Parts: sequence; structure tokens; C-alpha cells
Amino acid sequence: MNNLNDPQEWNIRPDGREGGGDGNKWNYALLVPMIGLAAFRWIWSRESQREMLEVRKKYDMNIQTIRDDMEMKYKETLRENRREMVQLELELEKEKMRAQGYRQAIASQSQQLMEERRRLSQQREALTGEKNHVRQAGAAGALFQMALEKESRSDWHKGAVAALRDVEEGLVNRQEAFCSVLVPREKRLEMEKDTLVRAGREKTLAQFDIERGLKDIFQNDRHCAQYLNTDKRKNGSLMWVYLRYWQLQVTLQKHRKAEATLLETQSSNL
Repeated sequence: MNNLNDPQEWNIRPDGREGGGDGNKWNYALLVPMIGLAAFRWIWSRESQREMLEVRKKYDMNIQTIRDDMEMKYKETLRENRREMVQLELELEKEKMRAQGYRQAIASQSQQLMEERRRLSQQREALTGEKNHVRQAGAAGALFQMALEKESRSDWHKGAVAALRDVEEGLVNRQEAFCSVLVPREKRLEMEKDTLVRAGREKTLAQFDIERGLKDIFQNDRHCAQYLNTDKRKNGSLMWVYLRYWQLQVTLQKHRKAEATLLETQSSNL
């Protein structure tokens, strides 16, 4: 029971040094608290160890829960990104198909423009030939010029010119609506229908097949001026070719009527 590391006064001995049995009392009195303190420290260590194990277990569970949640979110984000990628690929494919359609429409429109220019050039050459023929006719040329002026004042010619002017105004407004992002598609379709109806009512334009040309313009003329353009007459391309063609048709018809009137006058004089 002796502790060699403690002072000698704390050692437990069978007999006291000077006081007889008093030394044993004090030694045992100090032993009891030391045993209680050791027991308390042992119990406290076991309890602390148990609490540490519980805390460690809760910590591991929380870490696993966080890891599972993060893994689930990662998989969900990955699926969402793949879904968006597929959607973007579909939209890109649609844009490619739309661009291909635009290229085909532009190529078709260019071909039609070339054909219209060729036809207008031929008609211009024919009109030039007729004018030269009339000029070479001398006096007959003066009579022909008078007949042309008479036809210019006729009701059919005035009506045809006014009708073409109305068609031109309708096409300019329609093309402006087509090039504007503020005008709804339904409004533009209504304008196209109104232009077709008004042109169909004009008897002076019936022989020029205006309706077919208007439908061709509505389907293929997609030309728009620059974004900041304020002159609506700069929009459109195919429409101006058709308008010029119809104007030439009216002029050609006027010349034919004047020629027929001149021939009829000469026949009656004979």
C-alpha cells in the first residue's frame, strides 16, 4: 500500500511514528477520496468515449447523407444538361433546315428574276422596234403619235394606270408589314387578300393575269431593306419586277390600240 513516488507522510504504515494510531486514520482518510476520484475519472472517461462514438456516428451519417444528396443533385444536373443538349441539337437541326429552305427560295427567286428580266428585255426591244418603225413612217408617225395621245386620254388607259397605282400602293404596304416585326402575320395575310380582291375587280387588268403574279410575290418576295430604313419603297424585289412588267403591258396595249385605230382610219380613207 506504500506509494514510493509520494512523500513519506502519505505512505500507509502499520504503526504511526509519534502519534500511535492517528497516522493510520489520516492515511485512510486520504485514500477514500483518491479512490472516489479515480472511479469518477474512469466513469467519466467511459461516458466521454461513448459520447464521442455517438458524435462520430452522427457525423458519419451526416457526411453520408450530404454525399448522397450531392450525388443525386449531380446526376439530376447531368440529366438536365443532356436534355438541354438534345433540345439544342434539335433546334440547330431545325435552323439548318430553315436556312436550306431560304437558300432554295432565294435561288428560285433569282431564277424567276432572270426570266422576268429576259422577258422584259424582249418586250422593250419589241417596243423600241415599233417606235423606230413608226418614226421611219414619216407622216404616219405623226398620226400614230396622235393616236397614242388619244389612247392615253381614253378611259381604259386611265383606269389601267390608276389600278396599277393602287396595286403598287397595296404591295408597298404589304411588303412593309412583311419586313416589320411589329405587324402580326394575320394582319399581313389580310392585306394580301384585300390586294387580291381589289386587283381582281379591275377589268382593265384582267388580261394581264395580275392574280398569278400577286400570289408569286406573296410567296417568294422576302427582300427587306436595312434595319434602320425609313423608306418603305426600298423593300421588295420581285414586286418591282412585276410592276414594271405590268406597266409595260399597259404601254404595249396602248400602242396596239393606237396602231389598230390608225390602220382602221387608213382603211376607211381608202
